[in-house]
Amino acid sequence: MPRFRNVDRRTPMLLPPNLQDWVRPDSLVHFLIEVIEEMDLSTAYVNERGSGSEQYPPGTMLALLIFCYAHGIFSSRQIERATHDYVDVRFLTGNNHPDHDTIAKFRRENDGLLRSAFVQVLRYGQQLKVLRFGTLAIDGTKIKAAAQKSRTLTLEQLDEELQQLELKVAELLLQAAQAEAATTQESAALPELGDAQKRREALLAAKAELKRQSELRHKERTAERERLAKHVPARGLPETGSPEPRPTDTVNLTDPGSSLTPGKQDAGFIQGYNAQVVVSVPEARGGLSLIVAADVVRDTSDQQQLEPMIRRSVENLQQTPALVLADRGYDNSAHIEAVEQSYRTRVVCPPVRNAQRKENRNSRYYKWERQRRQKRDEREARFETAEEKALYQQRNTTVEPAFGIIKDALGFDRFHLRGLEKVRTEWVLVALAFNCRRIGAAQRN
Repeated sequence: MPRFRNVDRRTPMLLPPNLQDWVRPDSLVHFLIEVIEEMDLSTAYVNERGSGSEQYPPGTMLALLIFCYAHGIFSSRQIERATHDYVDVRFLTGNNHPDHDTIAKFRRENDGLLRSAFVQVLRYGQQLKVLRFGTLAIDGTKIKAAAQKSRTLTLEQLDEELQQLELKVAELLLQAAQAEAATTQESAALPELGDAQKRREALLAAKAELKRQSELRHKERTAERERLAKHVPARGLPETGSPEPRPTDTVNLTDPGSSLTPGKQDAGFIQGYNAQVVVSVPEARGGLSLIVAADVVRDTSDQQQLEPMIRRSVENLQQTPALVLADRGYDNSAHIEAVEQSYRTRVVCPPVRNAQRKENRNSRYYKWERQRRQKRDEREARFETAEEKALYQQRNTTVEPAFGIIKDALGFDRFHLRGLEKVRTEWVLVALAFNCRRIGAAQRN
Protein backbone atom coordinates (compact mmCIF):
# COMPACT_ATOMS: atom_id res chain seq x y z
CA MET A 1 0.00 0.00 0.00
CA PRO A 2 1.31 3.53 -0.79
CA ARG A 3 2.24 5.73 2.15
CA PHE A 4 0.88 9.32 2.23
CA ARG A 5 1.71 12.26 4.46
CA ASN A 6 -0.90 13.19 7.03
CA VAL A 7 -2.54 16.51 6.06
CA ASP A 8 -4.13 17.85 9.26
CA ARG A 9 -6.07 21.09 8.86
CA ARG A 10 -7.81 21.05 12.24
CA THR A 11 -4.95 21.04 14.73
CA PRO A 12 -3.82 24.61 15.56
CA MET A 13 -0.45 25.43 13.97
CA LEU A 14 2.17 27.52 15.75
CA LEU A 15 3.62 30.02 13.28
CA PRO A 16 7.25 31.20 13.46
CA PRO A 17 7.72 34.28 15.66
CA ASN A 18 9.25 36.12 12.67
CA LEU A 19 7.40 36.24 9.34
CA GLN A 20 10.77 36.54 7.60
CA ASP A 21 11.36 32.85 8.35
CA TRP A 22 8.56 32.05 5.90
CA VAL A 23 10.11 34.08 3.07
CA ARG A 24 12.51 32.31 0.71
CA PRO A 25 16.13 33.46 1.03
CA ASP A 26 16.27 34.17 -2.72
CA SER A 27 13.12 36.33 -2.75
CA LEU A 28 13.32 39.74 -4.43
CA VAL A 29 11.87 41.19 -1.20
CA HIS A 30 15.26 41.11 0.55
CA PHE A 31 16.97 43.06 -2.23
CA LEU A 32 14.18 45.67 -2.34
CA ILE A 33 14.25 46.26 1.42
CA GLU A 34 18.02 46.63 1.33
CA VAL A 35 18.21 49.02 -1.63
CA ILE A 36 15.20 51.18 -0.71
CA GLU A 37 16.52 51.73 2.83
CA GLU A 38 19.53 53.43 1.22
CA MET A 39 17.48 55.55 -1.19
CA ASP A 40 16.74 59.25 -1.03
CA LEU A 41 12.92 59.35 -0.90
CA SER A 42 12.61 63.11 -0.41
CA THR A 43 10.73 63.51 -3.71
CA ALA A 44 7.85 61.32 -2.50
CA TYR A 45 4.40 62.92 -2.36
CA VAL A 46 3.08 62.89 1.23
CA ASN A 47 0.25 64.64 3.06
CA GLU A 48 2.14 67.32 4.99
CA ARG A 49 -0.94 68.74 6.72
CA GLY A 50 -0.81 66.00 9.36
CA SER A 51 -4.56 65.49 9.19
CA GLY A 52 -6.54 62.32 8.52
CA SER A 53 -5.41 58.74 8.94
CA GLU A 54 -1.77 57.70 9.26
CA GLN A 55 0.02 57.34 5.94
CA TYR A 56 1.96 54.36 4.70
CA PRO A 57 5.72 55.06 4.46
CA PRO A 58 6.77 55.98 0.88
CA GLY A 59 9.49 53.32 0.97
CA THR A 60 6.97 50.60 1.73
CA MET A 61 4.62 51.70 -1.04
CA LEU A 62 7.49 51.99 -3.53
CA ALA A 63 8.78 48.50 -2.66
CA LEU A 64 5.24 47.10 -2.95
CA LEU A 65 4.80 48.53 -6.47
CA ILE A 66 8.22 47.36 -7.67
CA PHE A 67 7.77 43.83 -6.28
CA CYS A 68 4.32 43.40 -7.81
CA TYR A 69 5.30 44.81 -11.22
CA ALA A 70 8.37 42.54 -11.22
CA HIS A 71 6.01 39.57 -10.74
CA GLY A 72 3.39 40.51 -13.33
CA ILE A 73 0.85 42.08 -10.94
CA PHE A 74 -0.21 45.47 -12.31
CA SER A 75 -3.79 46.28 -11.31
CA SER A 76 -4.17 48.20 -8.04
CA ARG A 77 -6.91 45.76 -6.98
CA GLN A 78 -4.64 42.80 -7.71
CA ILE A 79 -1.83 44.46 -5.75
CA GLU A 80 -4.18 44.96 -2.79
CA ARG A 81 -5.16 41.28 -3.00
CA ALA A 82 -1.48 40.29 -3.09
CA THR A 83 -0.94 41.87 0.36
CA HIS A 84 -3.34 39.21 1.69
CA ASP A 85 -2.41 36.23 -0.51
CA TYR A 86 1.41 36.19 -0.67
CA VAL A 87 3.76 35.73 2.27
CA ASP A 88 6.51 37.76 0.56
CA VAL A 89 4.20 40.75 0.17
CA ARG A 90 2.88 40.40 3.74
CA PHE A 91 6.46 40.55 4.99
CA LEU A 92 7.26 43.50 2.71
CA THR A 93 4.33 45.56 4.00
CA GLY A 94 4.74 44.48 7.63
CA ASN A 95 1.36 42.70 7.42
CA ASN A 96 -0.34 45.96 6.39
CA HIS A 97 -2.89 46.03 3.58
CA PRO A 98 -3.12 49.33 1.64
CA ASP A 99 -6.41 49.51 -0.25
CA HIS A 100 -6.49 49.80 -4.04
CA ASP A 101 -7.37 53.52 -3.95
CA THR A 102 -4.27 54.26 -1.86
CA ILE A 103 -2.10 52.19 -4.20
CA ALA A 104 -3.50 53.82 -7.34
CA LYS A 105 -3.14 57.33 -5.87
CA PHE A 106 0.48 56.71 -4.83
CA ARG A 107 1.37 55.36 -8.28
CA ARG A 108 -0.41 58.23 -10.02
CA GLU A 109 1.10 61.07 -7.96
CA ASN A 110 4.71 59.94 -7.53
CA ASP A 111 6.25 60.40 -10.94
CA GLY A 112 9.20 62.27 -9.39
CA LEU A 113 9.87 59.50 -6.86
CA LEU A 114 9.75 56.73 -9.47
CA ARG A 115 12.12 58.58 -11.80
CA SER A 116 14.50 59.30 -8.93
CA ALA A 117 14.38 55.66 -7.79
CA PHE A 118 15.05 54.52 -11.37
CA VAL A 119 18.27 56.56 -11.53
CA GLN A 120 19.32 55.55 -8.00
CA VAL A 121 18.97 51.84 -8.85
CA LEU A 122 21.17 52.40 -11.92
CA ARG A 123 23.82 54.09 -9.74
CA TYR A 124 23.52 51.17 -7.31
CA GLY A 125 24.17 48.81 -10.22
CA GLN A 126 27.26 50.82 -11.12
CA GLN A 127 28.51 50.50 -7.53
CA LEU A 128 27.98 46.72 -7.64
CA LYS A 129 29.80 46.71 -11.02
CA VAL A 130 26.97 44.84 -12.72
CA LEU A 131 26.29 47.89 -14.89
CA ARG A 132 29.46 48.15 -16.96
CA PHE A 133 29.08 49.07 -20.59
CA GLY A 134 30.59 50.77 -23.57
CA THR A 135 27.63 50.13 -25.83
CA LEU A 136 23.96 51.09 -25.72
CA ALA A 137 21.14 49.59 -27.78
CA ILE A 138 17.89 51.45 -28.46
CA ASP A 139 14.53 50.17 -29.60
CA GLY A 140 10.80 50.90 -29.39
CA THR A 141 7.66 48.81 -29.14
CA LYS A 142 3.95 49.52 -29.44
CA ILE A 143 1.87 48.91 -26.30
CA LYS A 144 -1.91 49.15 -26.10
CA ALA A 145 -3.56 51.96 -24.18
CA ALA A 146 -6.40 51.51 -21.69
CA ALA A 147 -8.82 52.49 -24.46
CA GLN A 148 -10.60 51.08 -27.51
CA LYS A 149 -9.70 52.30 -30.99
CA SER A 150 -13.40 52.44 -31.84
CA ARG A 151 -13.51 55.55 -29.65
CA THR A 152 -11.04 57.37 -31.90
CA LEU A 153 -12.22 60.24 -34.12
CA THR A 154 -10.50 62.61 -36.53
CA LEU A 155 -10.84 66.39 -36.20
CA GLU A 156 -13.10 66.34 -39.26
CA GLN A 157 -15.36 63.71 -37.63
CA LEU A 158 -15.44 65.72 -34.39
CA ASP A 159 -16.63 68.83 -36.24
CA GLU A 160 -19.30 66.90 -38.14
CA GLU A 161 -20.68 65.27 -35.01
CA LEU A 162 -20.63 68.57 -33.12
CA GLN A 163 -22.70 70.20 -35.86
CA GLN A 164 -25.24 67.38 -35.69
CA LEU A 165 -25.38 67.62 -31.89
CA GLU A 166 -25.92 71.40 -32.03
CA LEU A 167 -28.99 70.82 -34.20
CA LYS A 168 -30.20 67.99 -31.98
CA VAL A 169 -29.77 70.00 -28.76
CA ALA A 170 -31.67 72.94 -30.30
CA GLU A 171 -34.51 70.60 -31.31
CA LEU A 172 -34.65 68.97 -27.86
CA LEU A 173 -34.67 72.35 -26.14
CA LEU A 174 -37.63 73.35 -28.27
CA GLN A 175 -39.45 70.13 -27.34
CA ALA A 176 -38.73 70.71 -23.64
CA ALA A 177 -40.05 74.30 -23.87
CA GLN A 178 -43.25 73.10 -25.55
CA ALA A 179 -43.75 70.43 -22.87
CA GLU A 180 -43.20 72.99 -20.13
CA ALA A 181 -45.88 75.20 -21.66
CA ALA A 182 -48.31 72.27 -21.57
CA THR A 183 -48.45 71.71 -17.81
CA THR A 184 -50.40 68.46 -18.15
CA GLN A 185 -47.49 66.39 -19.52
CA GLU A 186 -43.78 65.91 -18.81
CA SER A 187 -41.16 66.16 -21.52
CA ALA A 188 -39.64 62.87 -22.65
CA ALA A 189 -36.89 64.90 -24.32
CA LEU A 190 -35.21 65.98 -21.03
CA PRO A 191 -33.20 62.75 -20.40
CA GLU A 192 -32.15 62.64 -24.07
CA LEU A 193 -31.21 66.32 -23.85
CA GLY A 194 -28.93 65.61 -20.89
CA ASP A 195 -27.18 62.79 -22.81
CA ALA A 196 -26.74 64.98 -25.88
CA GLN A 197 -25.24 67.81 -23.83
CA LYS A 198 -22.81 65.41 -22.09
CA ARG A 199 -21.73 64.04 -25.47
CA ARG A 200 -21.26 67.59 -26.77
CA GLU A 201 -19.08 68.49 -23.76
CA ALA A 202 -16.98 65.35 -24.30
CA LEU A 203 -16.46 66.19 -27.97
CA LEU A 204 -15.52 69.80 -27.18
CA ALA A 205 -13.01 68.58 -24.58
CA ALA A 206 -11.54 66.15 -27.12
CA LYS A 207 -11.22 68.94 -29.69
CA ALA A 208 -9.46 71.17 -27.15
CA GLU A 209 -7.10 68.29 -26.30
CA LEU A 210 -6.30 67.79 -29.98
CA LYS A 211 -5.35 71.46 -30.28
CA ARG A 212 -3.22 71.22 -27.12
CA GLN A 213 -1.38 68.20 -28.52
CA SER A 214 -0.69 70.01 -31.80
CA GLU A 215 0.70 73.03 -29.97
CA LEU A 216 2.84 70.79 -27.75
CA ARG A 217 4.17 68.85 -30.77
CA HIS A 218 5.04 72.14 -32.47
CA LYS A 219 6.83 73.33 -29.33
CA GLU A 220 8.81 70.09 -28.99
CA ARG A 221 9.81 70.11 -32.66
CA THR A 222 10.93 73.74 -32.36
CA ALA A 223 13.10 72.88 -29.34
CA GLU A 224 14.50 69.90 -31.24
CA ARG A 225 15.45 72.10 -34.19
CA GLU A 226 17.29 74.45 -31.85
CA ARG A 227 19.28 71.57 -30.33
CA LEU A 228 20.17 70.01 -33.68
CA ALA A 229 21.01 73.35 -35.30
CA LYS A 230 24.45 73.18 -33.66
CA HIS A 231 25.30 70.15 -35.79
CA VAL A 232 23.12 70.30 -38.91
CA PRO A 233 22.35 73.04 -41.46
CA ALA A 234 18.80 74.32 -41.68
CA ARG A 235 18.01 72.10 -44.69
CA GLY A 236 18.54 68.94 -42.63
CA LEU A 237 16.51 69.99 -39.59
CA PRO A 238 13.10 68.41 -38.89
CA GLU A 239 9.97 70.33 -39.79
CA THR A 240 8.13 71.90 -36.86
CA GLY A 241 4.70 71.56 -38.42
CA SER A 242 1.73 73.80 -37.69
CA PRO A 243 0.50 74.43 -34.13
CA GLU A 244 -3.02 73.95 -35.47
CA PRO A 245 -4.40 70.38 -35.76
CA ARG A 246 -4.94 68.93 -39.22
CA PRO A 247 -8.36 67.57 -40.28
CA THR A 248 -6.92 64.03 -40.29
CA ASP A 249 -5.38 64.26 -36.79
CA THR A 250 -7.04 61.79 -34.42
CA VAL A 251 -7.96 61.80 -30.73
CA ASN A 252 -9.37 59.04 -28.55
CA LEU A 253 -12.29 60.03 -26.33
CA THR A 254 -11.28 57.57 -23.57
CA ASP A 255 -7.52 58.22 -23.52
CA PRO A 256 -6.76 61.41 -25.47
CA GLY A 257 -3.01 60.94 -25.02
CA SER A 258 -2.92 57.70 -27.02
CA SER A 259 -2.80 57.44 -30.80
CA LEU A 260 -3.64 55.00 -33.59
CA THR A 261 -0.34 53.28 -34.22
CA PRO A 262 0.64 50.33 -36.42
CA GLY A 263 1.18 47.15 -34.43
CA LYS A 264 2.81 43.97 -35.66
CA GLN A 265 2.44 43.11 -39.33
CA ASP A 266 -0.54 40.83 -38.70
CA ALA A 267 -2.15 43.00 -36.00
CA GLY A 268 -3.10 46.08 -38.01
CA PHE A 269 -3.50 49.32 -36.07
CA ILE A 270 -3.83 49.48 -32.29
CA GLN A 271 -4.84 52.28 -29.94
CA GLY A 272 -1.69 52.73 -27.94
CA TYR A 273 1.69 54.33 -27.38
CA ASN A 274 5.24 54.02 -28.68
CA ALA A 275 7.35 52.85 -25.70
CA GLN A 276 11.09 53.52 -25.96
CA VAL A 277 14.00 51.97 -24.05
CA VAL A 278 17.77 52.17 -24.13
CA VAL A 279 19.53 49.06 -22.82
CA SER A 280 23.15 48.64 -21.75
CA VAL A 281 25.25 46.03 -23.54
CA PRO A 282 27.58 44.39 -20.97
CA GLU A 283 31.23 44.80 -21.83
CA ALA A 284 32.55 42.17 -19.42
CA ARG A 285 31.52 38.93 -17.79
CA GLY A 286 29.21 39.54 -14.86
CA GLY A 287 27.66 42.62 -16.40
CA LEU A 288 23.91 42.93 -16.91
CA SER A 289 21.70 44.28 -19.66
CA LEU A 290 19.73 46.97 -17.82
CA ILE A 291 17.32 49.61 -19.04
CA VAL A 292 19.16 52.91 -18.67
CA ALA A 293 16.46 55.18 -20.15
CA ALA A 294 12.72 54.75 -20.73
CA ASP A 295 10.12 57.03 -22.26
CA VAL A 296 6.76 56.94 -24.06
CA VAL A 297 5.85 59.07 -27.08
CA ARG A 298 2.78 59.52 -29.27
CA ASP A 299 4.82 59.43 -32.51
CA THR A 300 4.12 56.25 -34.40
CA SER A 301 7.67 56.07 -35.82
CA ASP A 302 11.08 56.06 -34.14
CA GLN A 303 12.75 58.55 -36.49
CA GLN A 304 12.77 61.43 -33.98
CA GLN A 305 13.73 59.43 -30.88
CA LEU A 306 17.47 58.66 -31.18
CA GLU A 307 18.97 61.92 -29.90
CA PRO A 308 16.47 62.49 -27.03
CA MET A 309 16.82 58.92 -25.72
CA ILE A 310 20.63 58.87 -25.85
CA ARG A 311 20.71 62.28 -24.16
CA ARG A 312 18.45 60.93 -21.41
CA SER A 313 20.75 57.91 -20.99
CA VAL A 314 23.82 60.10 -20.60
CA GLU A 315 22.01 62.24 -18.01
CA ASN A 316 20.96 59.16 -16.02
CA LEU A 317 24.38 57.47 -16.04
CA GLN A 318 26.68 60.51 -16.15
CA GLN A 319 28.65 58.50 -18.69
CA THR A 320 28.86 58.55 -22.48
CA PRO A 321 28.78 55.37 -24.57
CA ALA A 322 31.41 54.48 -27.14
CA LEU A 323 28.87 52.79 -29.40
CA VAL A 324 25.11 53.06 -30.01
CA LEU A 325 23.13 50.33 -31.79
CA ALA A 326 19.86 51.27 -33.48
CA ASP A 327 17.63 49.55 -36.00
CA ARG A 328 16.54 50.93 -39.36
CA GLY A 329 13.61 52.82 -37.84
CA TYR A 330 16.05 55.31 -36.25
CA ASP A 331 17.74 56.21 -39.53
CA ASN A 332 17.75 60.00 -39.26
CA SER A 333 20.91 61.77 -40.43
CA ALA A 334 20.34 64.83 -38.25
CA HIS A 335 19.96 62.75 -35.08
CA ILE A 336 22.87 60.42 -35.91
CA GLU A 337 25.21 63.35 -36.54
CA ALA A 338 24.06 65.10 -33.35
CA VAL A 339 24.74 61.99 -31.23
CA GLU A 340 28.12 61.30 -32.83
CA GLN A 341 29.31 64.90 -32.47
CA SER A 342 27.87 65.59 -29.00
CA TYR A 343 29.14 62.43 -27.29
CA ARG A 344 32.03 61.42 -29.55
CA THR A 345 30.33 58.09 -30.05
CA ARG A 346 29.74 55.84 -33.02
CA VAL A 347 26.22 55.00 -34.18
CA VAL A 348 25.57 51.70 -35.95
CA CYS A 349 22.27 52.03 -37.78
CA PRO A 350 21.39 50.28 -41.05
CA PRO A 351 20.42 53.05 -43.49
CA VAL A 352 17.12 53.02 -45.31
CA ARG A 353 17.81 52.74 -49.00
CA ASN A 354 16.15 55.70 -50.73
CA ALA A 355 16.09 56.58 -54.39
CA GLN A 356 18.93 58.87 -55.40
CA ARG A 357 17.87 62.51 -55.72
CA LYS A 358 19.10 64.73 -58.51
CA GLU A 359 21.83 67.11 -57.48
CA ASN A 360 20.99 70.78 -57.58
CA ARG A 361 24.30 72.58 -57.85
CA ASN A 362 22.56 75.96 -57.48
CA SER A 363 21.22 75.07 -54.06
CA ARG A 364 22.78 76.95 -51.14
CA TYR A 365 22.89 73.61 -49.32
CA TYR A 366 24.50 71.72 -52.21
CA LYS A 367 27.84 71.24 -50.45
CA TRP A 368 26.20 70.03 -47.25
CA GLU A 369 23.80 67.71 -49.12
CA ARG A 370 26.71 66.18 -51.00
CA GLN A 371 28.59 65.63 -47.74
CA ARG A 372 25.50 64.06 -46.18
CA ARG A 373 25.09 61.69 -49.14
CA GLN A 374 28.75 60.73 -48.85
CA LYS A 375 28.36 60.01 -45.13
CA ARG A 376 25.25 57.99 -45.84
CA ASP A 377 27.07 55.98 -48.51
CA GLU A 378 29.93 55.43 -46.05
CA ARG A 379 27.51 54.20 -43.40
CA GLU A 380 25.85 51.88 -45.90
CA ALA A 381 29.19 50.46 -47.04
CA ARG A 382 30.41 50.14 -43.45
CA PHE A 383 27.26 48.27 -42.45
CA GLU A 384 28.02 45.62 -45.08
CA THR A 385 31.28 44.71 -43.35
CA ALA A 386 31.50 41.65 -41.10
CA GLU A 387 32.70 43.80 -38.15
CA GLU A 388 29.70 46.12 -38.18
CA LYS A 389 27.23 43.30 -38.68
CA ALA A 390 28.73 41.49 -35.68
CA LEU A 391 28.35 44.63 -33.57
CA TYR A 392 24.78 45.09 -34.71
CA GLN A 393 23.89 41.51 -33.74
CA GLN A 394 24.39 42.47 -30.08
CA ARG A 395 20.91 44.02 -30.23
CA ASN A 396 19.46 40.52 -30.49
CA THR A 397 20.74 39.59 -27.03
CA THR A 398 20.03 42.86 -25.21
CA VAL A 399 17.24 45.22 -26.17
CA GLU A 400 14.97 42.76 -27.99
CA PRO A 401 14.95 40.24 -25.08
CA ALA A 402 14.08 43.13 -22.73
CA PHE A 403 10.78 43.61 -24.57
CA GLY A 404 10.26 39.86 -24.60
CA ILE A 405 10.59 39.66 -20.82
CA ILE A 406 8.34 42.67 -20.22
CA LYS A 407 5.59 41.57 -22.60
CA ASP A 408 5.71 37.77 -22.41
CA ALA A 409 7.29 36.82 -19.07
CA LEU A 410 5.72 39.61 -17.02
CA GLY A 411 2.63 39.95 -19.20
CA PHE A 412 2.75 43.75 -19.50
CA ASP A 413 1.03 44.24 -22.87
CA ARG A 414 -1.32 47.10 -21.95
CA PHE A 415 -1.00 50.30 -19.91
CA HIS A 416 -3.27 50.59 -16.89
CA LEU A 417 -3.19 54.39 -16.59
CA ARG A 418 -4.55 56.97 -19.02
CA GLY A 419 -2.93 60.11 -20.36
CA LEU A 420 0.58 60.51 -21.76
CA GLU A 421 2.20 61.76 -18.53
CA LYS A 422 0.68 58.99 -16.39
CA VAL A 423 1.59 56.37 -18.98
CA ARG A 424 5.18 57.66 -18.92
CA THR A 425 5.17 57.24 -15.15
CA GLU A 426 3.96 53.66 -15.43
CA TRP A 427 6.58 52.81 -18.08
CA VAL A 428 9.36 54.09 -15.79
CA LEU A 429 7.91 51.83 -13.07
CA VAL A 430 8.03 48.86 -15.47
CA ALA A 431 11.67 49.63 -16.33
CA LEU A 432 12.51 50.05 -12.62
CA ALA A 433 10.95 46.66 -11.80
CA PHE A 434 12.83 45.06 -14.71
CA ASN A 435 16.18 46.40 -13.42
CA CYS A 436 15.50 45.42 -9.78
CA ARG A 437 14.54 41.93 -10.87
CA ARG A 438 17.80 41.53 -12.80
CA ILE A 439 20.11 43.06 -10.17
CA GLY A 440 18.38 41.11 -7.39
CA ALA A 441 18.80 37.83 -9.29
CA ALA A 442 22.48 38.61 -9.94
CA GLN A 443 23.08 39.23 -6.24
CA ARG A 444 21.41 35.95 -5.28
CA ASN A 445 23.62 34.06 -7.71
